[in-house]
Amino acid sequence: MEIINKYFSLNKEQILQFASLKQIYGEWNAKINVISRKDIDSLYERHVLHSLAIAKVIRFKENTSILDVGTGGGFPGIPLAILFPECSLLLTDSIGKKINVVNEVIKELNLKNVKAIKSRAEEVESTFDFVVSRAVTSLNEMTSWVGNKINTAGFNEIPNGILYLKGGDLTEELKELNIKFNKKFKTNIFELKDIFSEEFFITKKLIHIFK
Repeated sequence: MEIINKYFSLNKEQILQFASLKQIYGEWNAKINVISRKDIDSLYERHVLHSLAIAKVIRFKENTSILDVGTGGGFPGIPLAILFPECSLLLTDSIGKKINVVNEVIKELNLKNVKAIKSRAEEVESTFDFVVSRAVTSLNEMTSWVGNKINTAGFNEIPNGILYLKGGDLTEELKELNIKFNKKFKTNIFELKDIFSEEFFITKKLIHIFK
């Protein structure tokens, strides 16, 4: 929890919810491997704080709707749901056993602003202010899946769009994105090493894709 408190000011309920994550995920991961075994000991840095990088780029306003694609064990959706209780989140994954775990985590945390369903991104029929995800696929493919699921009218400080956490050299992926969509989408890239001092974040990025 120290690493979360280092970067975020939380209320008492949020502190309790974030503090509960280690035990909850530890117990569920022993039954169903939703988080890499080597990462479970670094849960707060590699999963929770990584997810919350989004909150260092945008403070979602009340009633913002958010879709989490390929949520896996509930990241980045669950940390964002804790931090932004006034927003609504839908978490999706195509693997049913992972969604079952996520729903149990939601229940144990008593989160009222989030639900999780087994679904592929393309099958989701609603539109959202933002789509969030962590390194599920290429920028090109992610945009193909959800580019038409973004609400056109925005009310947050940055344009509605995709907020995608990914690492490494994205030069070629960004070129492919421009070619595929004929520069229909714009991108902003945020280096997480400029936000967090931990070594884990040196190569990590947050890409904002918007029209």
